[in-house]
Amino acid sequence: MAWLTPAGCYEARTFLKKWGINFLDFLPILRDPQAFEILIAHFVHHIAASVLPKLKEEGKTLDAIVGLDARGFLLGPIIALRLGCAFVPVRKAGKLPGAVEKVEYSKEYGTDTAEIQADAIKPNQNVIVVDDLIATGGTAKAAGDLVKNLNANVLEYLFVIEIDFLEGRKTLNAPTYSVIHH
Repeated sequence: MAWLTPAGCYEARTFLKKWGINFLDFLPILRDPQAFEILIAHFVHHIAASVLPKLKEEGKTLDAIVGLDARGFLLGPIIALRLGCAFVPVRKAGKLPGAVEKVEYSKEYGTDTAEIQADAIKPNQNVIVVDDLIATGGTAKAAGDLVKNLNANVLEYLFVIEIDFLEGRKTLNAPTYSVIHH
């Protein structure tokens, strides 16, 4: 998967956004159907090889993929369909209809609020959280906290890119899998 590296033909291009914070862009992968398919297949294979066997041994199932607003929405539904489970979005405050569970969290450049529909995940269900990138881990941790507040279980966090020196994975309460380490 040489193309899935910052130096590969689908570079995770750095660009500037809010207050001079650097972000890494994985969106060029989506422009190439073959590259996008390989990325999705890679995540599905990882889950099938490392998560599902443990669940099967315990007589449990993978119930949902939780995708983070907004780029987790590009990956999560496809992964969920391939694995035959639900997709559940975690959104910024005020974007979801109905009763919601909320959590405030810190990120690189301030604070924010994440929400999940209160009936989206049932107690004791098992989920995997997916997003494009982990930096400090604030957004992913918020998603995990929302799942925990609904009395469900985060089995793993999946990311396309991990910014290693920020050590965001240390803030998370479940194993973390990233394709690109930057």
